[in-house]
Amino acid sequence: MKKTKSPRESNARRGVLYFSFALAVITYLDRVCISAAAPFMMRDLGLSVFQMSVVFSSFTLAYSLFEVPTGWMGDVVGPRRVLTRIVLWWSGFTMLTGGAWNYRSLVLIRFLFGAGEAGAFPNAARSFSRWFPPEERGKAHGILFLGSRLGGAVAPGLALLLIRHWRWRESFVLFGSIGIVWAVAWYRWYRDEPSEHRAVSSQELALIRGSSPGTMTGESRRPRVPWKRLITSSNLYGICGMYFAFGYGLYFYFTWLPTYLIQVLGFSALAGGFFAGLPFLLAGGANLAGGWLTDRLAVHQGLKMARCGLGSLSFGGSALLLLTSTQTDQRVIKAVLIAFAFASADFALSACWAVCLDVGKTCAGVVTGFMNTFGNLGGFVGPMVVAYTVGKWNNWTLPFYVSAAVYGLGALLWLAIDPQKRLVPD
Repeated sequence: MKKTKSPRESNARRGVLYFSFALAVITYLDRVCISAAAPFMMRDLGLSVFQMSVVFSSFTLAYSLFEVPTGWMGDVVGPRRVLTRIVLWWSGFTMLTGGAWNYRSLVLIRFLFGAGEAGAFPNAARSFSRWFPPEERGKAHGILFLGSRLGGAVAPGLALLLIRHWRWRESFVLFGSIGIVWAVAWYRWYRDEPSEHRAVSSQELALIRGSSPGTMTGESRRPRVPWKRLITSSNLYGICGMYFAFGYGLYFYFTWLPTYLIQVLGFSALAGGFFAGLPFLLAGGANLAGGWLTDRLAVHQGLKMARCGLGSLSFGGSALLLLTSTQTDQRVIKAVLIAFAFASADFALSACWAVCLDVGKTCAGVVTGFMNTFGNLGGFVGPMVVAYTVGKWNNWTLPFYVSAAVYGLGALLWLAIDPQKRLVPD
């Protein structure tokens, strides 16, 4: 008789982590490579600083607009089909970026790229809500965002290397082609319900569901979304406001950081690529540590400390580090402080997404979609503010003051969130 696998022997949910990690790496390779290519694109297409900021923000605006609908699709249709469509779409438009011939075509391509990529992380979070018990979700998000930060760390240097040997146009084609491989493999392996996957034993399924093998009942696959309750919830507004602050600070690193390092601080292309990747490298470690800590605090100190206490301290640390960076003239110290500011905010990233699962339950895709919409609205505003302040006052210090203030507001908003107050009734 074939021996039944124990939960330790059956660990199919690890496969979900592998795919999610790779998804995050590819997402940020495609998203961040444009920041490294920006100086060359501006030169070849004759773009001003403000026009390039519009290009950056066109992606973010579309990404914001389609987050909630695509997150809802993940709740209803399932992440298997939705993520396959998302990755194929964004891969195609990443490659098309290399074919842009003027300002208008570039804005349109990046807008459509953002529309296609919207919902990637809410659907990954939705898959975690089905495949992982609550006590493992913080670590799962930590690994997911470790992938995103490794992708962000590799992208600037890799893009600059490709541009040096070929052109920026070819770099987009190469980056975009990677996602197609991922989409095919994901669709073949993943199942929306762990019970439908042949590698999942009954014991592992019981562990995931938190029930005995004979009484596994999972949540509804087609949940009814209480839209009125959601849009009138002060808890959801607190989550969205907090993540607006996170997104505002985040998108400086996606957009203007390589330009700032090379053209303002005077680093070489090689050194600029290193310091542009450093924030993402540090943030990768911060995500792992933050994911582990939020899970541990949830068990020993409760959800309020695990999510809100950790989040508030992390955002506050980012604000202080950015302010400190403005007080030194040493460019290496300045670059390192800016990198650690990013890592400090990312220390709370697992808590940001885990709190959506805490309060969202069966509507985790919709709740994370709302949160990520506002995060990307912050990302839409941020690059525009940088371009406006630099263009009007020719001062690169002012944007850091604004970012520090926004992070400080986010730290306060964390304290207004109640992770134990569910947005969806049982």
